[in-house]
Amino acid sequence: MNKEFCSYYQAYVNREQSWFVVAALKGYDHLSLDRTLDVATSLFEFFVPPAQEELFLQVIARLQEKNLIRDLQKLPNRLIKNAKV
Repeated sequence: MNKEFCSYYQAYVNREQSWFVVAALKGYDHLSLDRTLDVATSLFEFFVPPAQEELFLQVIARLQEKNLIRDLQKLPNRLIKNAKV
């Protein structure tokens, strides 16, 4: 069985405006699942379906221009090691 997994990103979100970042991403159907990974540093993780990755990066670029997100990194999906493929 071949499963397609989400792309995985991490970034720091401006703490005072994190509500806006979350709302902006939720404004697009099935764009990403976001979660706070570390409350103290405001580090978020984003799970992005492959079909939505281009749009996700466009939205993130706009948020970066407004200094709402910094240090975006694409990393290996941390959940794949536990998945049965």
